[in-house]
Amino acid sequence: MAIGERIHFFRKKKGMKLKQLGQAVGFPESNADVRMAQYESGSRTPKADITNRLAEALDVSPQALTVPDIDSYTGLMHTLFTLEDIYGLRVTEIEGEIVLHVDVRQGRDAAKLHQRLCAWWGQAAKLETGKISREDYDRWRYHYPELDTTQVWAGVVPQGLSDTFMDNLHDDE
Repeated sequence: MAIGERIHFFRKKKGMKLKQLGQAVGFPESNADVRMAQYESGSRTPKADITNRLAEALDVSPQALTVPDIDSYTGLMHTLFTLEDIYGLRVTEIEGEIVLHVDVRQGRDAAKLHQRLCAWWGQAAKLETGKISREDYDRWRYHYPELDTTQVWAGVVPQGLSDTFMDNLHDDE
């Protein structure tokens, strides 16, 4: 989906008019709607700074606006083929249905993609069971990775602190 279509999608989702969005981005009232119409139609492509301002005004991540071009099934298929080459995405059949899965044995990039897909699946499962609302789910998706709390970042603990922790752990036994 081209950036113009994504801008249009998110603008409609927020209930904004072209002029409103254009003014929120910083264009003068006299041509704010024209500029936004040009971006949405694809006759103009916003530069990075405008894309960032659009994302802020639409309350989404800039990456939510700049997805790969999947406007046609051919473009979508080549995107999937690239994911196969780089990230170990595989197409298979399970119980009569065609499914995509990540072969984590394909290396570090495949394992990282698998972790991220697991995070997505976790949010989708919460939506399915009613633990989160559709609004919360969409907010997570459209602000990914900022709102993803599943990524664990390990830090290096100084040796003295580590030794103290281990000593206290053994004292409790």
